Amino acid sequence: MMDTLTALKTRRSVRRFTGEEVPEEHLREIVDCARMAATARNEQPWEFVIVRTPALREEIARLADYGKFIVEAPACLAVFCKETKYYLEDGAAATENALLAAHALGLGSCWVAGDKKEYAEAVRQLLGLPAGYKLISLIAIGYPAESKAAGPQKRKLNEVLHWEKFSRNN
Repeated sequence: MMDTLTALKTRRSVRRFTGEEVPEEHLREIVDCARMAATARNEQPWEFVIVRTPALREEIARLADYGKFIVEAPACLAVFCKETKYYLEDGAAATENALLAAHALGLGSCWVAGDKKEYAEAVRQLLGLPAGYKLISLIAIGYPAESKAAGPQKRKLNEVLHWEKFSRNN
């Protein structure tokens, strides 16, 4: 398994998958890592739903405006949080942990927005969560159909790092 810094620096969004089924133990490990995320006041407001049924993934893909590729992934992880003061921060931290865990296991993944999207309520109902839960993210998970080694160009460290206070002249 790769070390943490390598995982952080090499993870890329993957939207094309081979279709090979993801082992259940990998999906369990991903959720186990997600549940270990930082959480405000240790509220742990999250619930995780793994969707492997093609018909359900197809319906989620139909609903999610920028998640059409979910139908191609053998698994979709839906991250929900109880509506607490910091539900979005907690859910985003859990989502990032899930993405990094998938990468460390040799899987590809892509975060699809959930919170405040028009389809969030329909997905909540489709997956049977009670009222009071917010869809944070949908994560397509599978074996990548293509290599994403390079990824998008990121801003250089000296362009984004500031010491003591912000300065345009780093």
